[in-house]
Amino acid sequence: MAETVDYKLQDIVEMKKPHACGTNAWRITRVGADIKLTCTNCGRGIMMSRFDFNKRLKKVLVSAETN
Repeated sequence: MAETVDYKLQDIVEMKKPHACGTNAWRITRVGADIKLTCTNCGRGIMMSRFDFNKRLKKVLVSAETN
């Protein structure tokens, strides 16, 4: 079974594929049944299901607790 990555609101995460603007860092702005992400470079927002987010997540870059 795959290990689960712990993420919280305002964490900055790295996804498997980069955004069209060239960056690969996203800030989590909503957590629920869907996850809302905002690009840290251009500010574009996207929403995806939690299932898709868990498949596409690579790692947590900056935890909100360390800010």
